[in-house]
Amino acid sequence: MARIAVIGAGMGAMAAAARLAVAGHRVTVYERSGTFGGSVGRYAHEGFAFDTGPALLHLPAVYRDLFVKTGKEPLERCVTLTQVDPASRHVFADGTALALPNASRAGVVASLDAALGGGAGVVWGEFLDRARDAWDRSRRPLLEEPLRSDWQVLGRDPYPALRRRRLLRAAREAGTVAEIGAWELPDPRLAALLDGYAMSYGLDPRRAPAAAALLPYMEETFGSWYVSGGIRALAQAVHERCLARRVEFALGCEVARVVEKDGRAAGVELADGTVAEADHVVLGARPRPGLMPGQELWRDGEVTVQPRPGQERGQAVVPGRFVVMLALRGARSADAAHRTVVHPADGAAEQEAVFSGRIAEHPTVTVLRPDDPSTRPDDAHEAVTLTATVAPHGAVDWTDAARRARFADALIDAAAAVVPGIRERLLHVEARTPAETEADTGAEGGSVPAPALAGAGGAYLHPGNRTRIPGLHSVGGWSHPGGGLAHAGMSGALVAGLIVEGDTFRGSR
Repeated sequence: MARIAVIGAGMGAMAAAARLAVAGHRVTVYERSGTFGGSVGRYAHEGFAFDTGPALLHLPAVYRDLFVKTGKEPLERCVTLTQVDPASRHVFADGTALALPNASRAGVVASLDAALGGGAGVVWGEFLDRARDAWDRSRRPLLEEPLRSDWQVLGRDPYPALRRRRLLRAAREAGTVAEIGAWELPDPRLAALLDGYAMSYGLDPRRAPAAAALLPYMEETFGSWYVSGGIRALAQAVHERCLARRVEFALGCEVARVVEKDGRAAGVELADGTVAEADHVVLGARPRPGLMPGQELWRDGEVTVQPRPGQERGQAVVPGRFVVMLALRGARSADAAHRTVVHPADGAAEQEAVFSGRIAEHPTVTVLRPDDPSTRPDDAHEAVTLTATVAPHGAVDWTDAARRARFADALIDAAAAVVPGIRERLLHVEARTPAETEADTGAEGGSVPAPALAGAGGAYLHPGNRTRIPGLHSVGGWSHPGGGLAHAGMSGALVAGLIVEGDTFRGSR
């Protein structure tokens, strides 16, 4: 039985901890804040409750596998999962409204044809066929295996872009999300739909590789799921599974540095100077200066070199999320969609602002209206959450009260298109910015990591789960295979496999 110290209590870290404990190891999780879950938070006010982080679960099979492998109770006995239908509504600048059914390819095609006309459904369906190829080609080496030593093979884009021949000029094919929209999706609303998927994951459509097409494929194929009580209920269930497997939690306990002895990780030193010895250390947070004094965690010259503060390989700015939580009087309308995306007239202007470190005047706004009694004091009220992808704190001073209020008003104005009388119904407004995310989670700038992507020469890969220091592994959104609830769960499985089986581990089959 090995002693394992886990730094951070995010979803990936807890997933690794539960699996390691089941394998017979003694696991202690050290978390700097007073609670678990990382970015999966919950805000409550006078009977209203809101998710402050992710609001929907995609690829629930990742967490089903975690619960199957760590105990007798499956996931559905621990939380209530419901497929939201429609999966999303979309309102475009020209007033067009579109509802996309959940996990129904035929339904999506029919809805697009009905709303947009002109064979839009067929065009999108053919795009999804190509996106499926990107998923099939990259799923195993990108998501279900540790980062390969020959990671350069992932630098090739798996998306089979259409080749467009041109008279007297070289043929062209899409290499980015924006180019797919411009060259393969003739209706600008389809291009805006694809851009919206990329933006929701914190990716710049102008730079993100075409391989990002697998993100809408993933959502539209495997569905969007709501956890009753919010995603925080999923974090609670994972925490309880850890406790049931005798994982120990030290909350409000900050790790100052990883202790190294004889060339390998040998424990952690806490902020109060206490040293906790360990045979393995799992880093479940973004590495910070001083964690390993005078040393880098990943070898120079590899894809796994840690990016400079405030930057990510592949795009200049790693954005965060601006969240506005609205307590409303009046019942939720019966025809309200759980998730509605309001697209701006000029998506390119938004992308230029966000990824240049500025505030977008007209952002893409996601409106969340869950039909969940636990989110409201009674059925005569409604809890609504608005989110937008924004530049991180530091690039923008999100502690400025006037700036926060103006941007919150911009989101409310956009949401008025889908929530009639929203301002007249307001009882309470609470804004959460990347500044709060940074304070709560320790993520510099409140940035939210994007999923790993193949293509672009490996620019969108994340540091590997192994580090140059024996006995030290990295888990969670800032390491392979990147950000997002599903990816965090995958990361936990990979790290547990590497510790239990060693470097010969190649992922679960």
